[in-house]
Amino acid sequence: MLPFRRASLAATSSVALTLPAATAQPAEPPPNIVIILADDMGWNQTGFNGSTWYETPNLDRLARSGAVYTQAYAAAPICSPTRAALMTGKWPARLHLTNFIPGSSGKGRPLVTPEMQQGLPLPEVTIAERLRDRGYITGLFGKWHLAPDYNYKPGRPMDPESQGFDVVFHTRKPSAKNADKPDAHNVAAITDHALEFMRGNKDRPFFCYIAHNVVHTPLTEQPALVAKYANKPGAVRPENHPVMAAMIERMDAHIGRILDELDKLDLTRRTLIVFASDNGNVMSLQSQTPFRGGKATVWQGGLRVPACVSWAGVIPAGARFDTPVITQDLFFTLTEAAGCDTSDVPADGMSLLAQLRSGMPLAARPLFWHFPHYHSLGEYHPASAIRDGNHMLIEWHEGALLGIGPAASLFDLSADEGQERDIAAENQALVLKLRAKLAQWQRDIDAQEMTVSPKAAAVLSSNPKK
Repeated sequence: MLPFRRASLAATSSVALTLPAATAQPAEPPPNIVIILADDMGWNQTGFNGSTWYETPNLDRLARSGAVYTQAYAAAPICSPTRAALMTGKWPARLHLTNFIPGSSGKGRPLVTPEMQQGLPLPEVTIAERLRDRGYITGLFGKWHLAPDYNYKPGRPMDPESQGFDVVFHTRKPSAKNADKPDAHNVAAITDHALEFMRGNKDRPFFCYIAHNVVHTPLTEQPALVAKYANKPGAVRPENHPVMAAMIERMDAHIGRILDELDKLDLTRRTLIVFASDNGNVMSLQSQTPFRGGKATVWQGGLRVPACVSWAGVIPAGARFDTPVITQDLFFTLTEAAGCDTSDVPADGMSLLAQLRSGMPLAARPLFWHFPHYHSLGEYHPASAIRDGNHMLIEWHEGALLGIGPAASLFDLSADEGQERDIAAENQALVLKLRAKLAQWQRDIDAQEMTVSPKAAAVLSSNPKK
């Protein structure tokens, strides 16, 4: 809520002079803000999205206390761009940060990958900086992945302290040699530091960003906990992964500690809590059923993520919204709740606060993705995408630039959420319309494009039909 301001009255008004003196009301403090971000967690790995195999009682408790977005999308199918969008409210393509840092070279591929930003540029004003300007103390606990490398140093440019965080406990995924250690992904340590931060700042507004490394590879958990899921009916189904389930159970239990502490400190009604994932899971490890694809693809499986928002007393409990939303919307939602001025930020997202409070519908708008990269996970194809209403179009860069495969695929998500039937051939007018919208968006935000490699160009010139 914005601070109380007394309305100005003209000094020449006799009415104003006879009014009794106004009694200033104390400004209601802005809410504490807690963001919990999972790493590579699939849409189908939470109870609140319908899984009865993965056990997420505390996430489900959080979801029941507020609202679930059933059609939440990550800003990118990969980690660093989504995290950049969360911090800035901007399309990753606008930031020229469209792959994980440092990214894959794509050497030997027919298309050349553009040289993207190697870190979140310091001139970008992050949500942490905006909240700090509003009187918040800010803390990051866990993964950052917006610096040029993993060699974190307190205060180093592009590390968290230079981007608005007062308190930092930085971790990353374990190395292969440390993968067999108990709690290798530091879930307990991340939580311990976050709890200490909240306790120490319970009397002032705080921003607590908890960025877990679960369930990113290496996949590792204690044998007894893995065995629990390996012996559970349904363990052989492709969407169910015993090690991931054990990792998620540990993370969920520690999320429960966060929720319990907010209750204990009597802060629950003063705290806006968000849970989301940075992208979908790896499709070769865990099926994203009912969606196609996975991490590093612009299929639904790479982009659809679990997401819920809770603010006791403000967001009605048990709400579920089918509105398509995207990572940048969280930036605008949280900054509005805190009373931050974001008039300098392009409208790359929108605040969800009015919908969360009252259920009012959001204005219709298209969503976009741009992934001009190859990825080390395998034969993943560079692509861009637009979702407009119920239609989602994917533009394949190799097809568009080289004629290798289709230039575009089109899907009606209202009838085909799993993107099994490409309807581009029978809807060419719509394909042209959506490709034009996508191209205009790319021009408007100065998106970096792939180019044809010299070798591929030589092949094309010698075989023009290709």
